[in-house]
Amino acid sequence: MAEPKIVQKAPFVQETEPGDHWWCACGLSAKQPFCDGSHKGTGHSPIRFTLEARKRVAWCGCKHSKTKPMCDGSHRDL
Repeated sequence: MAEPKIVQKAPFVQETEPGDHWWCACGLSAKQPFCDGSHKGTGHSPIRFTLEARKRVAWCGCKHSKTKPMCDGSHRDL
């Protein structure tokens, strides 16, 4: 499996509605930070994350976080 594409070296910080969200793990989606199906054939799969209430979320943008799908600052070491 190839390394994921680094979309940006910063998180996507946004207010996110409650419910299931599919975070893009491959870095190829045109709908970052969420999956649009572009991962097909890459060996990567999106990660489902469920929010119970509206919340400000820092989604990983570099795709290298150890706490995926949340940013853990790993982008600083890339």
